[in-house]
Amino acid sequence: MTFLWLIVVLAIGFAIYVRVAPSDTAKWHKEPQVAHDSDNENSVRRLVMSGRDGLARFHQVAVGTPRTTVLAGSVDEGMVTYVTRSKLLAYPDYTTAYQDGDMLKVFGRSRFGRKDFGVNANRVEAWIDAL
Repeated sequence: MTFLWLIVVLAIGFAIYVRVAPSDTAKWHKEPQVAHDSDNENSVRRLVMSGRDGLARFHQVAVGTPRTTVLAGSVDEGMVTYVTRSKLLAYPDYTTAYQDGDMLKVFGRSRFGRKDFGVNANRVEAWIDAL
């Protein structure tokens, strides 16, 4: 019975940590290294021909998404990093968009876990489709 309580306490502790852990801007707000589209188990990279106003349009879509806030950057700076939290457990995912001429480089990734079950790819694709 004690072991079960230990598991419950650890699970609750982790759930609280996920919600309150600070986001290190220096770690997450970096220019995305995107040479081509790619998908990994917990991240997605997209290179989009967007025109020079791509980041501004992308920004409007991103900030209109529920549970999404700006971590760092701005459209005027040419790069913005967003935090989107999952509905149930508030897991943070980070998406960085960088305007490089007429190209928009987008990198979405999870902070916790090794697999995101396509959540980042689905979000990034939806944001790009809305452009």
